[in-house]
Amino acid sequence: MKRAKRAAPGSLPVLGLLLLAALPALWTVLLRREAATQRELDLEPRSPVGLPPGRWGWGRSSATRGEPGGGGQKTFRALLALPAADQEEQGGERRFAAPGSQPPADVASPVERGIFWSRELEKQVPPGFAEEEAVAWLSAARAARVASLERGGCGRSSNRLARLSDGSRACVRYGINPEQIQGEALSYHLAGVLGIQERLPPMALALVEARGQQWEPVREELRGSHWVEGAVVSLTRWVDNLTAVVAPAPWGAEAGAGRWLQPLSAGELGVLPPSQLVELVQWSDLILFDYLTANFDRLVSNFFSLQWDPRVMGRATSNLLRAPDGGLVFMDNEAGLVHGYRLLAMWDPYNESLLRSICVFREGTARRVAELHRRRSAAAELRRRYRAREPLWARLGFLSERQAELLQARVDFVHRHIAHCRAQAAML
Repeated sequence: MKRAKRAAPGSLPVLGLLLLAALPALWTVLLRREAATQRELDLEPRSPVGLPPGRWGWGRSSATRGEPGGGGQKTFRALLALPAADQEEQGGERRFAAPGSQPPADVASPVERGIFWSRELEKQVPPGFAEEEAVAWLSAARAARVASLERGGCGRSSNRLARLSDGSRACVRYGINPEQIQGEALSYHLAGVLGIQERLPPMALALVEARGQQWEPVREELRGSHWVEGAVVSLTRWVDNLTAVVAPAPWGAEAGAGRWLQPLSAGELGVLPPSQLVELVQWSDLILFDYLTANFDRLVSNFFSLQWDPRVMGRATSNLLRAPDGGLVFMDNEAGLVHGYRLLAMWDPYNESLLRSICVFREGTARRVAELHRRRSAAAELRRRYRAREPLWARLGFLSERQAELLQARVDFVHRHIAHCRAQAAML
């Protein structure tokens, strides 16, 4: 019977020495993996509003926090990833490009420094409501008398279309509760702080007084409106010939069709037609603005409705209209700030996912965000502007201390997101 051969003397110590020599390299690999994991975690929402874990599912809580799977539920993270597909055409225009597509060599890039819309492209964006024009209308509207009040055309049944004594028209919005009118006013002036107020129609507050000079011609109509005497309403300039807006890629009908969409980034933009690029410039401001105000009554509400209506993204976007010159008009912002902040737990996952779907910004907007972040002055600058430009501001008051903190936290979050986009662009 043969005995088993014994290992040669010294072979085990040699093997041990080899293992010891490999430990530093193994340790380096583990550290790199841990650092990569930490970077991933840093990009996960830190929830400046204290959103509890497990609220990232598509309409329901999900322990997977947006990862595919999770019982088959669709999540925003899944919906905001682009398929490796060929370019599509819709209505004669390319909707989005396949990954890796490059613009023709003779076409100027629509993006500068990786994350900013080019100056040439921004020059093509319709001007919207010029500041001088808005100031003139607001002054005239505050001084004018209300000649008539009509039903229809201004949203809720409690609202009215007013004809003013100077010949102009305005939507008079009567809130279900005062915080809606407060949110409308504060959102309008926050847009001014951000430098994007030209996208919102001019808006002023008014005090309902049946015996007052401004409302005296419509005293009988006021009785039938069921408005409370002394209520604060908003007057928003009426704009003719506005048309509905359907969300473009990467937020459009493809989401409802179950397509996978990626964040809006510089890589696939060069092949898009100028008209679509000009619109995307405005959409980037809109999504950033709606995140800051936590406005759920626009694109967010459409996304939410995907749970039971897969075609909703192919329909008109709520409270967003297009002027004849192609400029987008951000309408009816009363869900922003006050009302939106109160309902963050329900709607914030959607607003945040939309924010993460863009990585190209107007440089001016990004600069304003950076200043508000550095100075930690978002609420202070909003208060200063609101008090200086709205005579009736004290009737509705300002943000609470908690709401002011939320606004600053959201500004800080947007700033971090822009910094992340800049870092990602530098790696390309």
